[in-house]
Amino acid sequence: MAWKERSVVDARIEFIEEFRGEVEPSLASVCRRYGISRRTGYKWLRRYQEGGEDKLVNGSRRAAQPQRSPLELEDLIVELRGAHPDWGPKKLITLLSSRWSGMLPVVSTVGAVLKRRGLIHPRRRRVGVRRGDGGPLICTLPNDLWCTDFKGHFRLGNGYVCHPFTLTDACSRYLLRCQGLPDEKGDGVRRELELAFQAFGMPWRLRSDNGPPFGASAPGGLSRNAIWLIQLGITPEFITPGHPEENGRHERFHRTLKDATASPPKEDMPRQQQAFDHFGREYNDERPHEALGQVPPRARYEPSTRTYSGKLNAPEYEGAEVRLVSSSGSVSFQGKFFYVGSLLSGQPVALYDVGHGVHDVRYGAHCLGFLVARDKKPRLRPERPQSVPAVVDPDLRGSVCATEPPTAVLASSDSREEVLGL
Repeated sequence: MAWKERSVVDARIEFIEEFRGEVEPSLASVCRRYGISRRTGYKWLRRYQEGGEDKLVNGSRRAAQPQRSPLELEDLIVELRGAHPDWGPKKLITLLSSRWSGMLPVVSTVGAVLKRRGLIHPRRRRVGVRRGDGGPLICTLPNDLWCTDFKGHFRLGNGYVCHPFTLTDACSRYLLRCQGLPDEKGDGVRRELELAFQAFGMPWRLRSDNGPPFGASAPGGLSRNAIWLIQLGITPEFITPGHPEENGRHERFHRTLKDATASPPKEDMPRQQQAFDHFGREYNDERPHEALGQVPPRARYEPSTRTYSGKLNAPEYEGAEVRLVSSSGSVSFQGKFFYVGSLLSGQPVALYDVGHGVHDVRYGAHCLGFLVARDKKPRLRPERPQSVPAVVDPDLRGSVCATEPPTAVLASSDSREEVLGL
């Protein structure tokens, strides 16, 4: 026994002897003299009664370690893994049953052996990202809502791949853009949107799926293009992941487009674009649409009075605490930092107190996530805590507020009522 441990035991024996030597023993008074609590004093007395001096030694607090697999078994697992690199622990155990005479290991043991030998690596943990919850498609007037997507790419006769970018007005079904692009990068999408804005004005909302170049794997799912739209005064609206029916009008249009222009594909991109253009003129001006009462979309569509100037305005807020995003993409709130994404560097975000120590964090009208004050390491949660009741705001379609809906106002003085003459 080490000398330090010996001195500890001696002190505890002295405590026990002093307690037993008193005529009217008072454990509280003896514990005060030794500077310990009565709970500790009772523990030492109980240990001494159970096993004498040996029980007064402090045991190790280290958790009991499981018995390690025999080296021969580990080598056999590694050998089988080398013969079948894409087999997991469950399948390897099936082979072990015919080659190992001892007790077979469980699945977790085989997995631990493979991990210890460097044959498997843990998957990278994905950051929780708030995705769209657009819900049913709602629009009453032209330019209330535009819908966009890429129709599935296909290979042309010369071997090049065509990615058709499409843009329609949800209310009138009017085809605004149909352009074959060489890829699905954000720069090409922005150019096509700018051409549409210059020709038809700007909508109030733009609905898309959550994937790039429309959405991104960032807090709130905002891509560069989505942030650009918000600064123009257009609300990006993302459908719920895995629910293309929330953009059903546009998806149905894609089937018509494919039947008319890509069955079969044309020889090269210029000829394919000619087919798109010819289809667009016929679709808008001549082809009766059943949902419109058998009239073409041209009869129901009028360009927007919201002219495109290219000027970008940061959102302004009412009834919220506003913070600027740092160059690293972080925001300071109540002495703590949380990450909202470097794409929002220098931009103002709003924090709406929704009760229960929860804040609804928004850029413009778009919800980036929910901040819980009690978290030791603050982070934006993609989902609203269940302890906070939800109130759906009809003016912020695509977002769910946790209390009274926040107000996000762009620096532009135009209002929807003024522009539409309501």
